[in-house]
Amino acid sequence: MKIGVLTGGGDCPGINAVLRAVVKTAVNEYGWEVVGFRDGFRGLVLNDFCRLTPADVMGILVRGGTILGSSNRDNPFHFRLEENGRVRYEDLSGQALRNAEEQGLACLLVIGGDGTLNCALDFIEKGLRVIGIPKTIDNDLSGTDLTFGFMTAVDTATDALEKLHTTAESHHRIMVLEVMGRYAGWIALQSGIAGGADVILIPEIPYDLARVGRKIQERKTKEKSFSIIVVAEGAHAEDGEMVVRRRVEGSPDPVRLGGIGQRVATDLEKLTGNEARVTILGHLQRGGKPSAFDRILATRYGVAAVHLAAKGEFNRMVSLQGQTITSVPLDKEVTKLKRVPPAGELVQAARNTGIEFGN
Repeated sequence: MKIGVLTGGGDCPGINAVLRAVVKTAVNEYGWEVVGFRDGFRGLVLNDFCRLTPADVMGILVRGGTILGSSNRDNPFHFRLEENGRVRYEDLSGQALRNAEEQGLACLLVIGGDGTLNCALDFIEKGLRVIGIPKTIDNDLSGTDLTFGFMTAVDTATDALEKLHTTAESHHRIMVLEVMGRYAGWIALQSGIAGGADVILIPEIPYDLARVGRKIQERKTKEKSFSIIVVAEGAHAEDGEMVVRRRVEGSPDPVRLGGIGQRVATDLEKLTGNEARVTILGHLQRGGKPSAFDRILATRYGVAAVHLAAKGEFNRMVSLQGQTITSVPLDKEVTKLKRVPPAGELVQAARNTGIEFGN
């Protein structure tokens, strides 16, 4: 039997660990052949692939990124073509399907977040057998408790907060750290708790800047002359909107958020009279080697995906439920946005320890 695998959407720590687990399990346990498509669905459209053997995945467990490459803008159903300097978009999903058939694939393992997995759903409707593996640092897929890559991103943001504490205290400043997460505040919330932030601003809880200012003034009355604020890129004021940095034509999600950190810092300087500085972590959260937790989770996902294929349980997504790896039907419910519950236990724990959310 032959199976295919591709990695779509933004990269994150742990993808290579999944690929390693997929190849080793498929080849060593079942004697199958594995082909990897380069640069996400683009490779499927162009039939750009490579055979993956255990020797090819040797030593990649600790490497960030993906040896196959990835893309978040090459949707086969709306594929970008450039001819004579002019750009047009065409549905090349049929071409991608023919390539899969000619390869003789029993199924395609798709490693990705909501955009990539929604594209996989469209292929399922056309008859392609798919197994999904949930990947995103944002942790915003509703079909699983955790996506791999998330905990490494939290570790990176937490480390940044620890470093910001010393310089904030030395210069008596407000330090604002802007983190990724798109429309969900999981990275900001968990790194803020772990990194000792004074204020956490997330999309799920629109903030009142006056409340944030009062928190800073309250700290000053207690001889705490600095404040640490974590801002999720999708955070916004009660009377405002998310800050859009730019739009990317041809992407499943063309909106690129960013800039809220600077807005918060500028507004707080005016409100409190304190100096404020901004650090934007950006793609540092996607890079570097995966944490031990994510290496293990990614390995478990890769192994489970191959076992699903062996049992003929297609069109499902591997999932972590509690401490157990299981699977769920790959459908619209699975790829729905999973957001932070404003009244949830994590938010309440943060409030109980004195963290301000601005509402």
